Amino acid sequence: MSAVRGGPGRHRPSHFLAALSAEGLKLRTLASTWWNLAAVVALSTGIGLLYGSVIRGNYADFGAKPEWDAVGYGFAGTSIAQLALVCFGVLAVGAEYSTGTVRASLAAVPRRGVFGAAKFTAVAVTAFAVTLPTAFLTFAVAQTAMGERQNAALGDPGALRATVGLAVYLTLLCLISAGVAMMLRGTVPALGILVPLFFIVSDILANLPGVGTFARYLPSVAGAQILRAVPDGRIDVGTWDGLGVLLLWTAAALCGGLVTLCRRDA
Repeated sequence: MSAVRGGPGRHRPSHFLAALSAEGLKLRTLASTWWNLAAVVALSTGIGLLYGSVIRGNYADFGAKPEWDAVGYGFAGTSIAQLALVCFGVLAVGAEYSTGTVRASLAAVPRRGVFGAAKFTAVAVTAFAVTLPTAFLTFAVAQTAMGERQNAALGDPGALRATVGLAVYLTLLCLISAGVAMMLRGTVPALGILVPLFFIVSDILANLPGVGTFARYLPSVAGAQILRAVPDGRIDVGTWDGLGVLLLWTAAALCGGLVTLCRRDA
């Protein structure tokens, strides 16, 4: 009878949807959301155009080599574009801690698990909605700029998988950033860890003797294998293994964020 009259089990979906709607509204009203997502599109397509233009006509140096990966090369600029998406994920969560408005949010949504799940879902949906069309646009721009002798078509082996994989890769990195921001309860400490890890430390460690094997299992190194149509012989992590590693990192970050949210005071 209590379930019909509005027991706790009955309203969980509606509570989550209401919280999700509120989180979506927060993201839409943050200026940083629009700036960061616009930067993702501009950097990804702009650097793809630049890379493609640089190698246009240099068939002997690029396209004639059996290991040439036009798809992966066209997506090379996303290593810079992902910085904007990392900032988006951190700010989407950490800004509330920095300003103290998280207390009002938790007063409105007292079930912290629902609040955290709604926030992560809103971040993921927004990130994927932007990165999926950006991935196809970047592919088209970069491959067109390369010229017909060097470029790839979307129907080539691995090209479609890599293009969709780019959106998945960027979205998962964004979720890792959001999870870390929730664990550290702020924007500055999260960015202080994530920016060096993703953009400096990972690449350096992956090329150092002795630690390179471990470093290849860092999220930005292993996960990036899905962006290639031709496997990278220097990395002993395959396409789907790399995605699996990235998913494990994402799950760990999200679980860590939710545990911290539920166990610590706002």
